[in-house]
Amino acid sequence: MPSPLLPDREIEVWAGLECTVNRVGDRTVDQLELTGHARRESDLDLLAWLGVPVVRYPVLWERVAPDGLATARWDWVDRRLSRLRELRIRPIVGLLHHGSGPLSTSLIDPGFPQALAQYARAVAERHPWVVDWTPVNEPLTTARFSAMYGHWYPHRQSFADFARAVVNQCRGVALAMAEIRSVVPGARLIQTEDVSRISSTPALAERAELDRAFRRLSLDLLCGLVGPEHPLWRDLLATGIAERELRVFRDDPCRVDLIGLNTYVTSDRFLDDRLERYPQALHGGDGARRYVDVESVRVADAGLAGHAALLEETWQRYRRPLAVTEVHLGCTRDEQLRWFAEAWTGARAARQRGADVRAVTAWSLLGSYGWERLVVDDRGAYEPGLYDLRGPEPRPTALAHAVRALAHRRPHDSAAFDAPGWWRRPTRVQFPVPVEAPAEWPEQRPILVTGAGGTLGQAVGQVCARRALRAVLVGRRDLDVTDREAMDTLLERLRPWAVINAAGYVRVDEAERDADRCWRENVTGAVTVAAAANDAGARAVTFSSDLVFDGRSRAPYHENATPRPLSTYGRSKAVAEELVLTAVPRALVVRTAAFFGPWDSANFVTSALETISAGRTFAAADDLVVSPTYVPDLVDAVLDLLLDEAEGIWHVVNQGAVSWFELARRAAEAAGLGAAAGLLSSVPARSLNLRAPRPAFSALGTARGQLLGDVDQALARYVAAAPPFPRLAEEQPRAAG
Repeated sequence: MPSPLLPDREIEVWAGLECTVNRVGDRTVDQLELTGHARRESDLDLLAWLGVPVVRYPVLWERVAPDGLATARWDWVDRRLSRLRELRIRPIVGLLHHGSGPLSTSLIDPGFPQALAQYARAVAERHPWVVDWTPVNEPLTTARFSAMYGHWYPHRQSFADFARAVVNQCRGVALAMAEIRSVVPGARLIQTEDVSRISSTPALAERAELDRAFRRLSLDLLCGLVGPEHPLWRDLLATGIAERELRVFRDDPCRVDLIGLNTYVTSDRFLDDRLERYPQALHGGDGARRYVDVESVRVADAGLAGHAALLEETWQRYRRPLAVTEVHLGCTRDEQLRWFAEAWTGARAARQRGADVRAVTAWSLLGSYGWERLVVDDRGAYEPGLYDLRGPEPRPTALAHAVRALAHRRPHDSAAFDAPGWWRRPTRVQFPVPVEAPAEWPEQRPILVTGAGGTLGQAVGQVCARRALRAVLVGRRDLDVTDREAMDTLLERLRPWAVINAAGYVRVDEAERDADRCWRENVTGAVTVAAAANDAGARAVTFSSDLVFDGRSRAPYHENATPRPLSTYGRSKAVAEELVLTAVPRALVVRTAAFFGPWDSANFVTSALETISAGRTFAAADDLVVSPTYVPDLVDAVLDLLLDEAEGIWHVVNQGAVSWFELARRAAEAAGLGAAAGLLSSVPARSLNLRAPRPAFSALGTARGQLLGDVDQALARYVAAAPPFPRLAEEQPRAAG
């Protein structure tokens, strides 16, 4: 079980910005534009708040001098570096980050190394106080994606082009550092590269060794280890690279002052000749042998090497000071924390065993866009980092709090550390067959969840199990949420770190005749649970509704809109919000609406699809507009907010405002029930005999951050996760009239 994060006097915590500017065709995909950092100098103050002494910072060739040094745009660079100097934050200046330079050059251009060196000298002359430099980030990875796999410019797919791209970049690093050191004699080269372990079955040991040499090539070149005895020497010469080009790296090596390891959950690979264990689509080979090349983390008898092992192996080979220069995982917040904790504890363990490890870098300050699509365009998903950009200004996440604690030499703990990351749990295994994980781990601090019998309570339990967050669910028979003494007794026994109140009265129409019970459960219960949790030192979450609004707006309601409920249920939720936040100002109050999900049938979308798939008519209001909410996404977002220590009112709904009828129609299309769409009946709300008044427009927007995706994306995931709905023959809807 991971330990709490403990500071280390010998290891610093650094930060970095995902700053890829890669070329696809004749255009670039620019992370600094996508994250908005290109326009926000105030982001540097976020680094100061964290307290990190060092930041990997981009001064990228393509951005500064896209048309050559004569027309270079220095203003942005000058302001940013000067501000970092004022803040006493040491930059590691990067000149290329998965890029290929201005449009006039490319990674396989013979003039690339010298052109990069000229740019490096210009930057050094302008900022001679900068000591640490990374002229080219991950040259081998960039060459693979650009010249072997063809994803990025120059979009080549051959070993010869790959080899040229690696040699050009490494030569560019050497020449750039020579120019920089002629201006700044003490300049240090911080060379980053993706580092991984390649393992295999015994039959593929030679192939695995060759792949290991392949993955070490850039560092081997720069550290002077490539000569006639190198496993790739003949292969490199066979591509047309001249022997003198290779010998210069050994005869006149560039001094590498620190090696930065970047490793990800998917970096380690496993080569397996047991083809029967894998689907046909994964079968491949090298021409001589048939095998699969898969992520080690997904193989039962493999798994990740881990940061400590990779650091020790790199130290043994190169004997250079080391740092982990990227630690990031695009995942839920608890898994992000676990991955960072594993990197940190691995770095400490490697140093204790003799490796000269200097730092661990939290990556990325502002998150990143599109890496699930290999950043081939600007349409990819956003992954938060130390800060979450899905709001009016960057919001610190749980990672930011962890890094800030370490930067200020304080220990940091989190309930996320009570279980290992998914890459260490049995559920990581896909080959030969997936396996089940234990529901919880020994001595794991729980989340107490009330409302165990309801849709939301059950969903919280399922999502917590998937995320290895222990949840203890209690229902009405176990606990009266209005009984403070019973709450205190339960909290004393369980000692949870958080309490999620998913209990409450949910029958909106019956509340008009049963106001006392509605008030007791929704108001008294909510306040009792929140106050008891707070007094026990646990964070409190409670849920509210879009029905706190009167519907007179024609724009989605934001969190600061004044509640004006129309119904008894709406009034109970509005009063509960006010009283909970008065009693517990740091409580998290989540407004949401129009639940649908794959795990229960008691929701509008499932009812609509089951009805029309059975050939019956389903009536839905076309004059009530809502923001639907996919329950699994809601729970994930709430757990992330809880770990981030968010507080106050948040609107957590899917993006989009639709009528109930439109929601049913879109759900039918997503489920492939278009032939049955004629069974959906569009009616005014008054014809449905609803006892409680509803707002005509209760769509929720947000001023704090849109955490969920759009409605159609959520419906697609719902259909994929829900049991299949029988499809009618095309003539059946017509027969139903």
